[in-house]
Amino acid sequence: MMKALRFHGQKDIRLEDVEIPTCGKGQVKVKPAYVGICGTDLHEYLGGPNLIPTTPHPITGENLPLTLGHEFSGVIEEVGSDVDDIKIGERVVVQPIIYDGVCGACKDGFINCCEKNGFIGLSGWGGGLSEHIVIPRQSVFTIPDSISMEVGALVEPLAVAWHSVNMSPFKKGDSVLILGGGPIGLAVVQSLVARGAEKIIVSEVAPRRREFAKQFGAHYVIDPIRDDVVAKVLEICGGRGVNVAFDAAGVQAGIDKAILAVRPRGTIVNIAVWERPISFNPNDLTFRERNYIGTVTYVQGDFQDVINAIASGQLKPERMITSKIKMNEIEEHGFKALIENKDSHVKILVEVSP
Repeated sequence: MMKALRFHGQKDIRLEDVEIPTCGKGQVKVKPAYVGICGTDLHEYLGGPNLIPTTPHPITGENLPLTLGHEFSGVIEEVGSDVDDIKIGERVVVQPIIYDGVCGACKDGFINCCEKNGFIGLSGWGGGLSEHIVIPRQSVFTIPDSISMEVGALVEPLAVAWHSVNMSPFKKGDSVLILGGGPIGLAVVQSLVARGAEKIIVSEVAPRRREFAKQFGAHYVIDPIRDDVVAKVLEICGGRGVNVAFDAAGVQAGIDKAILAVRPRGTIVNIAVWERPISFNPNDLTFRERNYIGTVTYVQGDFQDVINAIASGQLKPERMITSKIKMNEIEEHGFKALIENKDSHVKILVEVSP
Protein backbone atom coordinates (compact mmCIF):
# COMPACT_ATOMS: atom_id res chain seq x y z
CA MET A 1 0.00 0.00 0.00
CA MET A 2 1.01 3.66 -0.40
CA LYS A 3 -0.10 7.07 0.84
CA ALA A 4 -2.17 9.31 -1.44
CA LEU A 5 -4.09 12.55 -0.89
CA ARG A 6 -7.58 12.01 -2.26
CA PHE A 7 -10.45 14.37 -2.93
CA HIS A 8 -13.80 13.10 -1.64
CA GLY A 9 -15.85 16.28 -1.90
CA GLN A 10 -16.05 19.92 -0.90
CA LYS A 11 -13.47 20.60 1.85
CA ASP A 12 -13.00 16.85 2.19
CA ILE A 13 -9.47 15.72 1.33
CA ARG A 14 -7.96 12.67 3.00
CA LEU A 15 -4.47 11.19 3.21
CA GLU A 16 -5.29 7.52 2.67
CA ASP A 17 -3.70 4.15 2.03
CA VAL A 18 -4.33 2.95 -1.54
CA GLU A 19 -2.98 0.18 -3.72
CA ILE A 20 0.37 0.76 -5.44
CA PRO A 21 -0.30 0.86 -9.23
CA THR A 22 1.41 -1.62 -11.54
CA CYS A 23 3.35 -0.55 -14.61
CA GLY A 24 2.22 -1.93 -17.98
CA LYS A 25 3.13 -1.54 -21.63
CA GLY A 26 3.60 2.02 -22.82
CA GLN A 27 3.73 3.22 -19.23
CA VAL A 28 6.22 4.42 -16.64
CA LYS A 29 6.07 4.38 -12.87
CA VAL A 30 7.14 7.66 -11.26
CA LYS A 31 8.00 8.45 -7.65
CA PRO A 32 6.74 12.04 -7.23
CA ALA A 33 9.20 14.45 -5.61
CA TYR A 34 7.57 17.90 -5.40
CA VAL A 35 4.00 18.89 -6.18
CA GLY A 36 2.66 22.42 -6.62
CA ILE A 37 -0.75 23.37 -5.23
CA CYS A 38 -2.72 24.97 -8.06
CA GLY A 39 -5.62 27.40 -8.08
CA THR A 40 -7.66 24.64 -9.71
CA ASP A 41 -7.04 22.45 -6.66
CA LEU A 42 -8.28 25.28 -4.43
CA HIS A 43 -11.45 25.73 -6.51
CA GLU A 44 -12.17 22.01 -6.18
CA TYR A 45 -11.51 22.11 -2.43
CA LEU A 46 -13.72 25.16 -1.83
CA GLY A 47 -16.60 24.46 -4.17
CA GLY A 48 -16.08 21.17 -5.94
CA PRO A 49 -16.43 18.81 -7.45
CA ASN A 50 -16.22 20.96 -10.59
CA LEU A 51 -13.66 19.44 -12.93
CA ILE A 52 -13.29 16.28 -10.88
CA PRO A 53 -15.77 13.78 -12.33
CA THR A 54 -18.68 12.46 -10.30
CA THR A 55 -19.43 9.88 -13.01
CA PRO A 56 -16.81 7.80 -14.84
CA HIS A 57 -14.48 9.98 -16.93
CA PRO A 58 -14.76 9.06 -20.64
CA ILE A 59 -11.06 8.21 -20.91
CA THR A 60 -9.92 7.10 -17.44
CA GLY A 61 -13.21 5.53 -16.41
CA GLU A 62 -12.67 6.95 -12.91
CA ASN A 63 -14.66 9.26 -10.66
CA LEU A 64 -14.24 10.62 -7.15
CA PRO A 65 -12.64 9.95 -4.79
CA LEU A 66 -9.53 10.74 -6.84
CA THR A 67 -5.88 11.52 -6.05
CA LEU A 68 -4.89 15.17 -6.44
CA GLY A 69 -1.73 16.80 -7.83
CA HIS A 70 -1.06 17.78 -11.44
CA GLU A 71 2.00 20.07 -11.15
CA PHE A 72 4.87 17.77 -10.25
CA SER A 73 8.35 16.42 -10.73
CA GLY A 74 9.63 12.95 -9.90
CA VAL A 75 11.97 10.06 -10.65
CA ILE A 76 11.38 7.10 -12.94
CA GLU A 77 11.03 3.92 -10.86
CA GLU A 78 9.98 1.41 -13.52
CA VAL A 79 9.25 1.32 -17.26
CA GLY A 80 6.92 -0.83 -19.31
CA SER A 81 8.33 -3.78 -21.25
CA ASP A 82 8.09 -1.87 -24.54
CA VAL A 83 9.55 1.43 -23.25
CA ASP A 84 13.21 1.79 -24.22
CA ASP A 85 13.78 5.54 -24.52
CA ILE A 86 13.81 6.44 -20.84
CA LYS A 87 15.61 4.81 -17.93
CA ILE A 88 15.01 4.05 -14.27
CA GLY A 89 16.45 6.85 -12.16
CA GLU A 90 15.90 9.63 -14.69
CA ARG A 91 14.46 12.87 -13.33
CA VAL A 92 11.24 13.98 -14.99
CA VAL A 93 8.35 16.41 -15.00
CA VAL A 94 4.83 15.37 -15.88
CA GLN A 95 2.61 16.89 -18.58
CA PRO A 96 -0.76 15.99 -17.07
CA ILE A 97 -3.17 16.44 -19.99
CA ILE A 98 -5.29 13.36 -20.71
CA TYR A 99 -6.53 13.21 -24.30
CA ASP A 100 -8.01 10.59 -26.62
CA GLY A 101 -5.80 11.27 -29.66
CA VAL A 102 -8.60 10.53 -32.12
CA CYS A 103 -11.02 13.47 -31.97
CA GLY A 104 -10.82 16.32 -34.46
CA ALA A 105 -8.95 18.62 -32.08
CA CYS A 106 -6.34 15.97 -31.28
CA LYS A 107 -5.86 15.15 -34.96
CA ASP A 108 -5.23 18.85 -35.57
CA GLY A 109 -2.59 18.81 -32.82
CA PHE A 110 -4.69 20.62 -30.22
CA ILE A 111 -4.54 18.09 -27.40
CA ASN A 112 -5.53 20.82 -24.95
CA CYS A 113 -8.88 21.08 -26.74
CA CYS A 114 -9.64 17.35 -26.81
CA GLU A 115 -13.37 16.68 -26.69
CA LYS A 116 -12.87 14.22 -23.80
CA ASN A 117 -9.88 15.79 -22.13
CA GLY A 118 -8.94 15.57 -18.50
CA PHE A 119 -5.93 15.83 -16.23
CA ILE A 120 -3.80 13.45 -14.24
CA GLY A 121 -4.46 14.56 -10.67
CA LEU A 122 -8.01 15.69 -11.43
CA SER A 123 -9.61 13.10 -13.72
CA GLY A 124 -7.94 9.83 -12.73
CA TRP A 125 -4.74 7.83 -13.39
CA GLY A 126 -3.57 8.88 -9.94
CA GLY A 127 -1.91 12.18 -9.07
CA GLY A 128 1.32 13.71 -7.90
CA LEU A 129 0.18 13.72 -4.27
CA SER A 130 0.95 10.03 -3.90
CA GLU A 131 4.04 7.96 -3.27
CA HIS A 132 3.89 6.31 -6.71
CA ILE A 133 2.05 6.93 -9.96
CA VAL A 134 1.80 5.04 -13.26
CA ILE A 135 1.21 7.16 -16.36
CA PRO A 136 1.73 6.98 -20.14
CA ARG A 137 5.33 7.33 -21.33
CA GLN A 138 4.43 10.37 -23.43
CA SER A 139 3.36 12.24 -20.30
CA VAL A 140 6.88 12.57 -18.90
CA PHE A 141 9.74 14.84 -19.94
CA THR A 142 13.29 14.44 -18.64
CA ILE A 143 15.00 17.40 -17.00
CA PRO A 144 18.74 18.07 -16.82
CA ASP A 145 20.65 18.07 -13.53
CA SER A 146 20.83 21.86 -13.68
CA ILE A 147 17.07 22.03 -12.95
CA SER A 148 16.19 21.15 -9.37
CA MET A 149 13.25 18.93 -8.58
CA GLU A 150 11.58 21.91 -6.89
CA VAL A 151 11.83 24.03 -10.02
CA GLY A 152 10.71 21.04 -12.07
CA ALA A 153 7.35 21.25 -10.30
CA LEU A 154 6.96 24.76 -11.74
CA VAL A 155 7.19 23.65 -15.37
CA GLU A 156 3.45 23.00 -15.65
CA PRO A 157 2.21 26.49 -14.65
CA LEU A 158 5.05 28.07 -16.63
CA ALA A 159 3.93 26.07 -19.68
CA VAL A 160 0.42 27.54 -19.32
CA ALA A 161 1.90 31.03 -19.49
CA TRP A 162 4.37 30.14 -22.25
CA HIS A 163 1.53 28.80 -24.38
CA SER A 164 -0.59 31.91 -23.82
CA VAL A 165 2.25 34.09 -25.10
CA ASN A 166 2.64 31.76 -28.10
CA MET A 167 -1.07 32.15 -28.81
CA SER A 168 -0.86 35.93 -28.64
CA PRO A 169 0.47 38.19 -31.41
CA PHE A 170 3.16 39.54 -29.06
CA LYS A 171 6.44 40.50 -30.65
CA LYS A 172 9.54 42.13 -29.20
CA GLY A 173 8.93 45.82 -28.68
CA ASP A 174 5.21 45.45 -27.94
CA SER A 175 3.69 46.87 -24.77
CA VAL A 176 1.78 44.44 -22.57
CA LEU A 177 -0.78 44.65 -19.76
CA ILE A 178 -1.25 41.68 -17.40
CA LEU A 179 -4.31 41.50 -15.17
CA GLY A 180 -3.54 39.58 -11.99
CA GLY A 181 -0.27 38.94 -10.17
CA GLY A 182 -0.97 35.39 -9.05
CA PRO A 183 1.11 32.38 -10.15
CA ILE A 184 -0.07 32.43 -13.78
CA GLY A 185 0.17 36.21 -14.13
CA LEU A 186 3.72 36.12 -12.74
CA ALA A 187 4.55 33.22 -15.06
CA VAL A 188 3.36 35.36 -18.00
CA VAL A 189 5.67 38.17 -16.81
CA GLN A 190 8.60 35.76 -16.84
CA SER A 191 7.68 34.32 -20.25
CA LEU A 192 7.55 37.84 -21.69
CA VAL A 193 10.85 38.85 -20.10
CA ALA A 194 12.42 35.73 -21.62
CA ARG A 195 11.26 36.94 -25.04
CA GLY A 196 12.61 40.44 -24.67
CA ALA A 197 9.50 42.38 -23.64
CA GLU A 198 10.46 45.96 -22.76
CA LYS A 199 7.19 47.40 -21.42
CA ILE A 200 5.29 45.05 -19.08
CA ILE A 201 2.50 46.52 -16.95
CA VAL A 202 0.87 44.46 -14.19
CA SER A 203 -2.45 45.38 -12.57
CA GLU A 204 -2.82 43.70 -9.18
CA VAL A 205 -4.72 44.55 -5.99
CA ALA A 206 -2.39 42.91 -3.44
CA PRO A 207 0.74 44.92 -2.48
CA ARG A 208 2.88 41.80 -1.93
CA ARG A 209 2.00 40.45 -5.35
CA ARG A 210 2.83 43.80 -6.96
CA GLU A 211 6.26 43.43 -5.37
CA PHE A 212 6.56 39.91 -6.77
CA ALA A 213 5.67 41.27 -10.21
CA LYS A 214 8.50 43.81 -10.00
CA GLN A 215 10.94 41.13 -8.88
CA PHE A 216 10.09 38.97 -11.89
CA GLY A 217 10.55 41.79 -14.37
CA ALA A 218 7.42 43.95 -14.64
CA HIS A 219 8.38 47.49 -15.59
CA TYR A 220 5.25 49.09 -14.14
CA VAL A 221 2.70 47.96 -11.53
CA ILE A 222 -0.77 49.42 -11.03
CA ASP A 223 -3.12 49.20 -8.06
CA PRO A 224 -6.57 48.94 -9.72
CA ILE A 225 -8.28 49.96 -6.48
CA ARG A 226 -6.42 53.24 -6.25
CA ASP A 227 -5.50 53.96 -9.87
CA ASP A 228 -7.49 54.36 -13.08
CA VAL A 229 -6.03 51.44 -15.02
CA VAL A 230 -6.97 52.75 -18.47
CA ALA A 231 -5.61 56.23 -17.77
CA LYS A 232 -2.36 54.82 -16.35
CA VAL A 233 -1.85 52.51 -19.32
CA LEU A 234 -2.46 55.34 -21.80
CA GLU A 235 0.00 57.51 -19.89
CA ILE A 236 2.69 54.80 -19.94
CA CYS A 237 2.10 54.03 -23.63
CA GLY A 238 2.03 57.58 -24.93
CA GLY A 239 -1.73 57.68 -25.32
CA ARG A 240 -2.00 54.62 -27.56
CA GLY A 241 -2.77 51.72 -25.21
CA VAL A 242 -1.00 48.36 -25.06
CA ASN A 243 -0.54 45.98 -27.96
CA VAL A 244 -1.57 42.92 -25.93
CA ALA A 245 -3.39 42.34 -22.64
CA PHE A 246 -3.37 39.02 -20.77
CA ASP A 247 -6.23 38.35 -18.35
CA ALA A 248 -5.05 36.06 -15.56
CA ALA A 249 -7.51 37.45 -13.02
CA GLY A 250 -10.99 36.63 -14.31
CA VAL A 251 -13.01 39.47 -12.82
CA GLN A 252 -15.60 41.66 -14.56
CA ALA A 253 -13.98 44.96 -13.61
CA GLY A 254 -10.65 43.77 -14.95
CA ILE A 255 -11.84 42.76 -18.39
CA ASP A 256 -13.83 46.00 -18.69
CA LYS A 257 -10.62 47.97 -18.19
CA ALA A 258 -8.45 45.67 -20.29
CA ILE A 259 -10.59 46.07 -23.41
CA LEU A 260 -10.37 49.86 -23.17
CA ALA A 261 -6.64 49.77 -22.39
CA VAL A 262 -5.79 47.92 -25.62
CA ARG A 263 -4.99 49.99 -28.67
CA PRO A 264 -6.85 49.61 -31.99
CA ARG A 265 -6.21 46.16 -33.51
CA GLY A 266 -4.68 45.06 -30.23
CA THR A 267 -5.48 41.73 -28.58
CA ILE A 268 -6.91 40.63 -25.24
CA VAL A 269 -5.84 37.08 -24.31
CA ASN A 270 -8.01 35.29 -21.76
CA ILE A 271 -6.16 32.74 -19.61
CA ALA A 272 -8.46 32.94 -16.59
CA VAL A 273 -11.06 30.28 -15.83
CA TRP A 274 -14.20 32.21 -14.94
CA GLU A 275 -16.53 31.20 -12.14
CA ARG A 276 -19.59 32.73 -13.80
CA PRO A 277 -20.65 34.33 -17.11
CA ILE A 278 -19.80 37.99 -17.66
CA SER A 279 -20.96 40.73 -19.97
CA PHE A 280 -19.20 43.30 -22.10
CA ASN A 281 -20.10 45.51 -25.02
CA PRO A 282 -18.92 43.93 -28.30
CA ASN A 283 -18.85 47.41 -29.82
CA ASP A 284 -15.78 48.11 -27.67
CA LEU A 285 -14.07 45.45 -29.76
CA THR A 286 -15.71 46.15 -33.11
CA PHE A 287 -15.21 49.91 -33.35
CA ARG A 288 -11.48 49.57 -32.60
CA GLU A 289 -10.99 46.23 -34.38
CA ARG A 290 -9.71 44.70 -31.16
CA ASN A 291 -9.35 40.92 -30.85
CA TYR A 292 -10.40 38.74 -27.91
CA ILE A 293 -9.03 35.20 -27.79
CA GLY A 294 -9.01 32.32 -25.34
CA THR A 295 -6.09 30.09 -24.48
CA VAL A 296 -5.99 26.97 -22.32
CA THR A 297 -3.10 24.96 -20.85
CA TYR A 298 -0.54 23.91 -23.49
CA VAL A 299 0.15 21.79 -26.57
CA GLN A 300 2.97 19.43 -27.51
CA GLY A 301 6.25 21.31 -27.51
CA ASP A 302 5.41 23.82 -24.78
CA PHE A 303 6.79 21.70 -21.92
CA GLN A 304 10.09 21.11 -23.71
CA ASP A 305 10.37 24.79 -24.60
CA VAL A 306 9.94 25.75 -20.94
CA ILE A 307 12.48 23.14 -19.81
CA ASN A 308 14.95 24.49 -22.38
CA ALA A 309 14.29 28.08 -21.29
CA ILE A 310 14.96 27.22 -17.62
CA ALA A 311 18.09 25.24 -18.48
CA SER A 312 19.46 28.13 -20.57
CA GLY A 313 18.72 30.73 -17.89
CA GLN A 314 16.03 32.52 -19.90
CA LEU A 315 13.53 31.62 -17.19
CA LYS A 316 14.58 31.88 -13.54
CA PRO A 317 11.45 30.88 -11.62
CA GLU A 318 12.98 29.77 -8.28
CA ARG A 319 11.52 32.74 -6.38
CA MET A 320 8.00 31.58 -7.21
CA ILE A 321 8.41 28.99 -4.44
CA THR A 322 7.26 30.70 -1.25
CA SER A 323 6.82 27.64 0.98
CA LYS A 324 7.52 23.91 1.14
CA ILE A 325 5.38 21.59 3.25
CA LYS A 326 4.90 17.87 3.96
CA MET A 327 2.08 15.61 2.77
CA ASN A 328 0.43 15.60 6.19
CA GLU A 329 0.41 19.43 6.29
CA ILE A 330 -1.43 20.00 3.02
CA GLU A 331 -4.80 21.10 4.35
CA GLU A 332 -3.59 23.44 7.10
CA HIS A 333 -0.36 24.82 5.65
CA GLY A 334 -1.20 24.38 1.97
CA PHE A 335 -4.82 24.85 1.02
CA LYS A 336 -5.83 27.01 3.98
CA ALA A 337 -2.66 29.11 3.75
CA LEU A 338 -3.43 29.89 0.11
CA ILE A 339 -7.04 30.70 0.92
CA GLU A 340 -6.46 32.81 4.04
CA ASN A 341 -3.08 34.34 3.19
CA LYS A 342 -2.84 34.04 -0.58
CA ASP A 343 -1.28 37.47 -1.04
CA SER A 344 1.89 36.28 0.70
CA HIS A 345 2.34 33.24 -1.52
CA VAL A 346 3.02 32.47 -5.14
CA LYS A 347 3.56 28.70 -5.14
CA ILE A 348 3.47 26.29 -2.21
CA LEU A 349 5.21 22.98 -2.94
CA VAL A 350 4.45 19.70 -1.22
CA GLU A 351 7.46 17.48 -0.53
CA VAL A 352 6.39 13.94 -1.37
CA SER A 353 9.84 12.34 -1.67
CA PRO A 354 12.46 15.09 -2.16
